[in-house]
Amino acid sequence: MDLPAQIQIGISACLMGDEVRYDGGHKRLPFATDELSRHFSFIKVCPEQAIGMGVPRPTIRLVGDPIHPRLQGSNDPSLDVTEAMQVFASDTARQLNHISGYILCAKSPSCGMARVPVVNDAGQGLGKIGVGIYAKKLMETLPLLPVEENGRLNDVHLRENFVMRVVAYARWQALQTRGITAAGLEEFHRRHKFLLLAHNQRIYRELGPIVANGSRDLNAAADTYISLFMEALKTPARPGNHRNTLMHIQGFFKDHLDRTERAQLSKVISDYAAGELPLLVPLEMLNMFLQKYGIDYLLDQYYFEPYPRDLKLRIGL
Repeated sequence: MDLPAQIQIGISACLMGDEVRYDGGHKRLPFATDELSRHFSFIKVCPEQAIGMGVPRPTIRLVGDPIHPRLQGSNDPSLDVTEAMQVFASDTARQLNHISGYILCAKSPSCGMARVPVVNDAGQGLGKIGVGIYAKKLMETLPLLPVEENGRLNDVHLRENFVMRVVAYARWQALQTRGITAAGLEEFHRRHKFLLLAHNQRIYRELGPIVANGSRDLNAAADTYISLFMEALKTPARPGNHRNTLMHIQGFFKDHLDRTERAQLSKVISDYAAGELPLLVPLEMLNMFLQKYGIDYLLDQYYFEPYPRDLKLRIGL
């Protein structure tokens, strides 16, 4: 596949095995260090260490208003690093507009993207309703950036979806670097057609007119397009949407397949939709027919290979 060059992913340093946690330990994420590292490079960040907190260090927590919490010492409220973390987060996020994704450390008061514990000023728990201060600023500053947490990446659907979004966003960044043209926007949209169909058919229908009218105000069209594009891909594709997409692709082979081949392909798609086969089975059958019959429109569709095959992300889907 034509993977964009030098795709970079931001990551909490402890997830790469760096011993930077409050207790001097780490939370190495093998999926990042052993799998993703074969194709992507990482930019490691430990916000707490970066603002001058040592290793080991006192633990900190989110205190007060869950929307605008303070970041204070768990055992010593006089330890307040809220402003230091906010400044670091703002400065760092602005410097990371070239990266294509980010993996954060779950439950961290600095790096957690959701469900971070918050306490009131008296130390009583308010629930897992917070967002780490660094993570929040990162996601506000770079709203299109694919972001996930280490714990959520144990889910095969979220893992596949995250990597797919990272690579798709990197393709968009490469297009921006080359310079967006009406033809380039049209080509980008065409090659992602079936990925979009599998994830969000409503947004796919909205994107077509944006591309068609892009020549009127290309910059505005591109901004609107990529916002909707990333929104469409954010939710993992449901089996029903995959089934409809597979059936749509099947239509391109109607003049090539004999009766037996058509019946076999229909049966495989039906069995996948019923949960009796993994997604890879109909995809591999379509790939076999594609190589045999060379349907030009399908040959460069990213739906068939949205990321490096050796990551084996579609196993279990």
